[in-house]
Amino acid sequence: MPSANLPLPGLAIGPGALGLLLALASAAPAATPSPPGAAIPFDGKTAFSVPAAEVHLDPKQLTVAAWVRIDTGDAAQVFLNQGAAGGGVTFYLYNGRVRMLVRHRDDAYTHANIEAPPIGTWVHFGGSYDGETICLYRDGQCVASTSAAGAIRQAEGDLFVGCLDPGERHLHGAMADIRVWNRVLDDAEMAAVAAGKRGGALDTALLAQWVEPSGVDGVLHSTLPAALAAARVDAPSVLLNRPGEGFRGIWYYNQPSKDEYVYKYSGGLGTYCAKHIPLAWYSAESQRTFFVYGGTDEGNRTLLHMVSYFDHRTKKVARPTVLLDKRTDDAHDNPVLNLDDQGYLWIFSSSHGRGRPSYISRGREPFATAAFDLVWTGNYSYPQPCFLPGRGFVFLHTWYEGGRSLYAMTSSDGREWSERSLYARIDQGHYQVSGPWRGRVGTAFNMHPHPQGLNWRTNLYYMQSEDGGATWTTVDGRPVETPLTTPDNPALAVDFRARKLNVYMKDIAYDSRGCPIILVVTSKGYESGPGNMPRTWTTVRWTGSAWDEQGHIVSDNNYDTGSLYIETDRRWRIIGPTQTGPQPYNPGGEVAMWLSEDAGHSWTMLKQLTRNSPRNHTYVRRPVNAHPDFYAFWADGHGRQPSESRLYFCTREGEVFRLPWTTETPMVDPEPVAEGEP
Repeated sequence: MPSANLPLPGLAIGPGALGLLLALASAAPAATPSPPGAAIPFDGKTAFSVPAAEVHLDPKQLTVAAWVRIDTGDAAQVFLNQGAAGGGVTFYLYNGRVRMLVRHRDDAYTHANIEAPPIGTWVHFGGSYDGETICLYRDGQCVASTSAAGAIRQAEGDLFVGCLDPGERHLHGAMADIRVWNRVLDDAEMAAVAAGKRGGALDTALLAQWVEPSGVDGVLHSTLPAALAAARVDAPSVLLNRPGEGFRGIWYYNQPSKDEYVYKYSGGLGTYCAKHIPLAWYSAESQRTFFVYGGTDEGNRTLLHMVSYFDHRTKKVARPTVLLDKRTDDAHDNPVLNLDDQGYLWIFSSSHGRGRPSYISRGREPFATAAFDLVWTGNYSYPQPCFLPGRGFVFLHTWYEGGRSLYAMTSSDGREWSERSLYARIDQGHYQVSGPWRGRVGTAFNMHPHPQGLNWRTNLYYMQSEDGGATWTTVDGRPVETPLTTPDNPALAVDFRARKLNVYMKDIAYDSRGCPIILVVTSKGYESGPGNMPRTWTTVRWTGSAWDEQGHIVSDNNYDTGSLYIETDRRWRIIGPTQTGPQPYNPGGEVAMWLSEDAGHSWTMLKQLTRNSPRNHTYVRRPVNAHPDFYAFWADGHGRQPSESRLYFCTREGEVFRLPWTTETPMVDPEPVAEGEP
């Protein structure tokens, strides 16, 4: 069963973990001397490891120390580690904090933590554990401690220096004078270590002391005779660029609910979530609709980023390419795509929070999906990039810092990016949906009120930018001072909080004048089941002088997600899982197509597209420039237990096609799904 919903406090994810990091803390550069001796550089790709057979840590007596310099704070970084994820002891940087984590019981792990120092600053860190208490030292003084009675549960395994394990949480920066002891140093001894002293009692139970960069043999040699030597290990290539076996979506859950619905939400989430925009893009020049989704292996053990296309001339789909393995089963890490004005595909590979790296990759050939090159590594969540011809990218996204904060970055070439520009951080943060209209980018977002948090998301805000997020205005052109920090502000479109309604963002589109139309679902609360009905699909349209709010379609779960199509200023279409499915009150259901001829004031169901399904269909997504032959794209999956997940698309006329589970040739036929067919 997927485990991505079971977060490790302070340790965002990852394979392997003991570690001992030693990096950062807030000390002014003038008060922090440079480390003694040579710095050992870490480039974010190369680290070192000591084989498990050669290193044995005492589970109740451990101290580590090192000088550390971090050159980027965008993603989690580990400096020394041993053991499975959250199963040993870890020193690391996460979410702006330096932490030492110990799993001290089978069912518990604890960390001491402090604020990270400025980027590029040398700081001496140490950490100790005595079976009762974790102490975290900065520049020779204990500055944080926490109780953790027990013993390190996994004090065996390879010891990694500069990463969690190859390919995960690599250090970008340098370390110096790295030491590991099988005993607990007292405060005076730690102060002496920070001062660069060596020998004598400080060598008692010292396992290793690494003070010089590796030589030509690629090994960190300890200064101690017959002590631990750490051999260089390179991170595996991020991009896989290999053919996929078929169209298989990821199954994922979030937040067990301990009731008959089992989870807050779950299912086949290969096209999750509404805050990942866009997942598909039609190119008239190539006559192809390109799409990405979250795939998986046979056992649903890991999230694979998949990319393919539908050829409108042959009516076939390309065998999917496996872009990368995200090394998690968390569907929040799903990818999105853009197409630039030269026909190159850009894949933005997301991360859920700051614990995992995020990537940007570019296709090697125009209008092709066979191979990509990695062009950027950093961190972001809920990606919403927008390529504007002649200008480059405007990238709206979320960055976690005390909540889900909304940021913008820009790039003319996709490789070099501007600094993040914060535009909203109200209470505990936001979810947003965004999109372009000509040279403008607009965003609609809710808020997570303090102290209730994201499960009580409410209100609806809208603002827009003509300059890539540098400045913002309201929908009627009034300047907005950013970042927004208070709930009552000029961008407020609908005060749902006053009505005690939750708001779930689904889609945003524009009419011929550039007036935004926002699709949301409102409900009385976050829990699944009939108690929070009605769950109303609501359009909020700017008329040119006021916000017009209309809602008539009702479905049975907050996470029922579909797309809005503005075909003319008055003729609108919604395609989504509005009909009750085989797992009632769980996300998704049966997909239906709705039409309004009066700008959302009334709706008629044209057709129910799926019937008698064994699994709920959900997260129906609209391609950019949607072509009638590939008008919507989604996945299915069981709402209450792990299952296979199939991928589907439909035409504007309502014909449904399933993508084949197995592919062996470069181009394959999609499978028609007859009306009423399970």
